[in-house]
Amino acid sequence: MAGSLKRIALVVTVGTLFSKFGGLVRQLVIAAAFGVGAAYDAYNYAYVLPGFLLILLGGINGPFHSAMVSVLSRRPRNEGAHILATLNTTVSALLLAVTVVLVLAAGPLITLVGPGLPPELHRIAVVQLQVMAPMALLAGLIGLGFGSLNAADEFWIPAISPLMSSLALIVGVGLLWWQLGSAIALPEHALWGGVVLALATLVGAGLQWLLQLPALIRQRLARFKLSWDWRHPGVQEVWQVMGPATLSSGMLQINVFTDLFFASGILGAAAGLGYANLLVQTPLGLISNALLVPLLPTFSRLTAPEDRPQLIARIRQGLMLSTASMLPLGALFLALAAPIVALVYERGAFDAQAAQLVTGLLMAYGIGMPAYLGRDVLVRVFYALGDGTTPFRLSMAGIGLNVLFDWALVGGPSPWGPQLPFNFGAPGLVLATVLINALTCLALLLLLQQRLGGLPLRSWGYDALRLTAAAALAGVVAWGLSATVHWPSSLIGRGLQVALSAGVGGVLFALCGQALGIAEVVEINQVVARRITRR
Repeated sequence: MAGSLKRIALVVTVGTLFSKFGGLVRQLVIAAAFGVGAAYDAYNYAYVLPGFLLILLGGINGPFHSAMVSVLSRRPRNEGAHILATLNTTVSALLLAVTVVLVLAAGPLITLVGPGLPPELHRIAVVQLQVMAPMALLAGLIGLGFGSLNAADEFWIPAISPLMSSLALIVGVGLLWWQLGSAIALPEHALWGGVVLALATLVGAGLQWLLQLPALIRQRLARFKLSWDWRHPGVQEVWQVMGPATLSSGMLQINVFTDLFFASGILGAAAGLGYANLLVQTPLGLISNALLVPLLPTFSRLTAPEDRPQLIARIRQGLMLSTASMLPLGALFLALAAPIVALVYERGAFDAQAAQLVTGLLMAYGIGMPAYLGRDVLVRVFYALGDGTTPFRLSMAGIGLNVLFDWALVGGPSPWGPQLPFNFGAPGLVLATVLINALTCLALLLLLQQRLGGLPLRSWGYDALRLTAAAALAGVVAWGLSATVHWPSSLIGRGLQVALSAGVGGVLFALCGQALGIAEVVEINQVVARRITRR
């Protein structure tokens, strides 16, 4: 099993690495072309609903994907094909209706998401939402197909597929740049720029769906027919997990709506959140896919009572690996936020003011990195146990808390002015999400301990504290190296500043983890050492 997990993790890591690199290049192109101007600022509001559906339903580790893997990994291939055909039929009918609603109600929906948008930005966002509306239908098909492929031990296509969306956007913006040149960011071209962003996003989602079809056919999972066999036991089992899981993940995405609601009153905040989120999601997505994709089928196969010790061991492995990867990453975001943002984005229309905004947001994200991935690991354990209700209930509670935290951390806005003496601005919206994730992670861990009849939480917590100390030391050293050395202001100089500072910090964290005897860090160090020795 360990060898299989490593093989799957390697395939997923390589595929995700290509996808994340493509996403980074895409964001560089958008930043250079539009900065935090009207076209991209409006796009962030228009993309909320289609993007929400694409991430929620079509994303790897999303509820559709997780439910299909949990159920189909235990069933014969022919039965899996029938289950997939039935779900494709039902989900397509539902999401076609959602597509129509997005087109007809685009205006009120944009008002709901961004009530403080100026009229011109509102108009651009409405057009963009109408263009991207068919992504709702594509999202469901993508998620069901990718989950079926992972259950059949096909991991490359799902991991590489997001690259299609990035390529479509790069080509779309490139063609517009070829037509308009440096005038692409001017206000009079904002509508055209917004339409190109929306259309390229839709094309990218279509390419993701088309990419999976040959693999589904090869795995004998594709059946191009309508099936309404709702009473099939496998279909009902998928819905039992997928229904609550979709609602739970949807509740998490509602927090994004809440953030944008409060961000609409902060100039450039929505665009800034998009840029900072890309910097976070690039490494986070890479690590989470490499960790969660192979672990979910493993959790699902260890749910019998006699397998309880192995399940607990795998839970610890998932949590400690997520902690050991997220803590140093968060520390480096805190220590090197300014040079990272300058290196990646500061060119073209992306000026120093935009860099300052995104730097603060990236530092806020860095504080909560461990809770992001730890929560996802624990949620997957509940899905494997056939329980999607518990994460859903916690997500419901999180919505109310997120509204409260958002309101408080941006100064308590009201029709009569700010009601609180402090205001963290746009970073306050990120800090609110960090608090929600931390509280949710703690609640899931305590509930899981009760469900499994006891977990060695004291031992796990002690190891996590030691890793925290190692990450803090690594972050301080990386910050000191970045701040005290006189680095050239050129692209190469900034690259060296980030690479060397982060490299020294990363090596220091690995050495500290080795010295402290953290099993997962020791194992990772041994794997890296063996690969270096072989070369």
